Amino acid sequence: MNNFVKVISTELDTIKRRVVKILRFGKSDVQTALECGPYGIDSNPIKDMVAVYAPTEEKGKVAIIGYINKNQKALPGEFRMFSTDANGVEKFYVWLKNDETIEIGGNSNFAVKFNELKTEFNALKTDYNNHINEYNLHTHLGVTVGSGATGTTTPSTNTNASNIDNAKNDKIKTI
Repeated sequence: MNNFVKVISTELDTIKRRVVKILRFGKSDVQTALECGPYGIDSNPIKDMVAVYAPTEEKGKVAIIGYINKNQKALPGEFRMFSTDANGVEKFYVWLKNDETIEIGGNSNFAVKFNELKTEFNALKTDYNNHINEYNLHTHLGVTVGSGATGTTTPSTNTNASNIDNAKNDKIKTI
């Protein structure tokens, strides 16, 4: 028979399995059970989470097979994972939404594809530099500058000072 139980604490045993200490039917019924979960997902419950405690067919062997989620926000077809502090206050999330978007920690800003941004930025910079150089190389005949000499200008030597490389985030990759 499965039971809803309260988590007291967790620890990893010598072979890296999470052992969950739980309160089952009262103050004197403290049990331990191995935590079970989907492959590739490692999460550690906070104290006082409600867990599902289940026996196995092997006598004396029990397992924690899940937790009652108090932070559910995902709509049908969505997947959301989140972290909390020890008090259960949500701190960060990643949310695959059913409108073909992903939120990473929030939705108030946008991520960009750096390589495409850099290509467009460099094209804009080249176009700007070409126009500046055209402007700087022209002369006005008959115009006197300062002491009466005919004016000429020289191209700027700092035409490639702009750079967006600091905008690149190496920790977030996309297609």
